[in-house]
Amino acid sequence: MRPGPRNLITDVAGLKVGNADDERLKSGVTVLLCDTPAVAAVEVLGGAPGTRETDLLAPHNMAEAVDALVLSGGSAFGLDAASGAQAWLRERGRGLDVRGHIVPLVPAAILFDLPNGGDKDWGRYPPYREMGHAAADAAATHFAIGTAGAGAGALTAGLKGGLGSASIVMDNGVTVGALVAVNAAGSATVGRTPHFWAASFEAGDEFGGLGLPSPLPADATKVLLKHHVAAMPGGNTTIGIVATDARLTKASAKRLAIAAHDGFARALWPVHTPVDGDLVFAVATGRNETALSIEDAIHLHAAATAAMARAIARAVHAATPAPGDVFPTWAMRAGRA
Repeated sequence: MRPGPRNLITDVAGLKVGNADDERLKSGVTVLLCDTPAVAAVEVLGGAPGTRETDLLAPHNMAEAVDALVLSGGSAFGLDAASGAQAWLRERGRGLDVRGHIVPLVPAAILFDLPNGGDKDWGRYPPYREMGHAAADAAATHFAIGTAGAGAGALTAGLKGGLGSASIVMDNGVTVGALVAVNAAGSATVGRTPHFWAASFEAGDEFGGLGLPSPLPADATKVLLKHHVAAMPGGNTTIGIVATDARLTKASAKRLAIAAHDGFARALWPVHTPVDGDLVFAVATGRNETALSIEDAIHLHAAATAAMARAIARAVHAATPAPGDVFPTWAMRAGRA
């Protein structure tokens, strides 16, 4: 298995990604657009999620495919971003045709980035609907990671978080990609070191090439939380998307989303806490017609885990400093700023 040509989720045929963010606000939106409606599912394992239209993704419910997925900052206010992306799609006649009425299907998830040093005094209405529209309009095969989009204001335990992405091309030609906004209560690095928990999955030196520390530091498994005085319910969250060009049913896409959560566990410590809203969407574009055996499905799930772990580390590694930051970047801690 190797990274795709871009090492982004858009190596999966049929997908584009757009970002919109505001440096003053220290927040933003990321939209994943499907060229044509794609099979999708979701798995929520965090204890404090914020979502829109995730019920339609259950395998037993009627809708078979979605037009886009939205990841947003802004806590519950950020759910407005899906309305902006939905409006962009409807303007172009894209969506489910219900008796002559076009209804784009756009599930969304949010993270909590309000107390991060940004100016959240936005007046009567939050800006996320317009950012959702702008992010959809910016969608392309190349996009920024790090302090961008839904990761623009993200934080982890002691370091800035961010938006990350990675891809894998399997030996059978199937591509798997991950996209993630990392705002975890826990840490992506081992103790206070610059070494990433995801180092075992690193492709080349995509997030520093440091490997794992040897020996592990004494505080490697110490729980380092973003909020030291009180872990704030809903104050965190890692939200992601795993995608493939394989042909999957909604039920098998659900299994893929579950597998991608293992990437969270490989890259963050601790994870899936009561104060995180950890969630993974899964998308299958079906552009690759390779038939998957049971063994292939196992390798597909392993690729989802690895791609997600790498995307998380890449998000933190790529973060850049900005005025008013409350935490340093990984580069500052590693002496590479």
